[in-house]
Amino acid sequence: MITIFGFYKFQKINSLKRNKKLLYDLLFKKNIRGTIIISKEGINGSLSGKNKVLEETIRRIKIILKIKEFDSFNKSKSKFQPFHKPKIKIKKEVVPMNLYIKDRIQKINNHVEPKKWNKLIKNKETFLLDARKPFENKVGSFRNAFNPDVDNFRDFPKYLKRLKKKQPIAMFCTGGIRCEKASLFLKKKGFENVYQLKGGILNYLKKIKKKDSLWKGECFVFDNRVSLKHGLSQGSYSVCSGCRKPISLKDKKSKMYEEGVSCPSCYDKLTKKQKSRFRMRQSQIYKAKLSGKRYNFQKEY
Repeated sequence: MITIFGFYKFQKINSLKRNKKLLYDLLFKKNIRGTIIISKEGINGSLSGKNKVLEETIRRIKIILKIKEFDSFNKSKSKFQPFHKPKIKIKKEVVPMNLYIKDRIQKINNHVEPKKWNKLIKNKETFLLDARKPFENKVGSFRNAFNPDVDNFRDFPKYLKRLKKKQPIAMFCTGGIRCEKASLFLKKKGFENVYQLKGGILNYLKKIKKKDSLWKGECFVFDNRVSLKHGLSQGSYSVCSGCRKPISLKDKKSKMYEEGVSCPSCYDKLTKKQKSRFRMRQSQIYKAKLSGKRYNFQKEY
């Protein structure tokens, strides 16, 4: 069984290139996979590996970056390795909003525990905001939640400016980091009644039983598990090899779905040349499976 550990921390980080090498060497040595994004404003990551080794790796990461505790973290399990290799990326921002946090982030006491979240969003005065991308929202969301249909998170602040300052706003995202930064933006703009789901959707699905839940559907995750259900169990979605968007069991019944080639979202957008290339790739995957080998670009979900 593989453990997945997601985390983030807003804290000033210097010597990014040096720390990038230290972190990569650590992950490679410990055989830990996943992605870490570091910037001068903080760190955001999701890693996977054997539980004991992963815990030791997390301790080393904290020592390297002089982090006492993460702002938020979540743990889940997988029967297979959800990442292909270790990646360390240096970015200007851990969440791209054109809002750089120069100093240590000032904690905003607006985190709502999952057990209290239901009461907050049942209030008709509360504006429930899904701070994720549209394709994530389609996989699953809270009932009556509004998604601004913003594909690039850098455009998210333009939408936030249109919200009513006096209306209670309840935000949520996968693990909490996007809401963390959006909350800071709204605070700077004079919003006072802004709340965010503590630990994000993953924390909610882990702690709230399905019978008490207001969540509908599954939660998209950025790894080879693709989606998770209540209790953070494996979901039913996979990823289209043509457009890299999540596809449901219903999508697979469509005449526009072809394994390894297309789905209803991209069937009419792909050229004949692209489809031909994808079919050739899928053919190589089939042949590799028959011979008991693994094709270089094969991805299991």
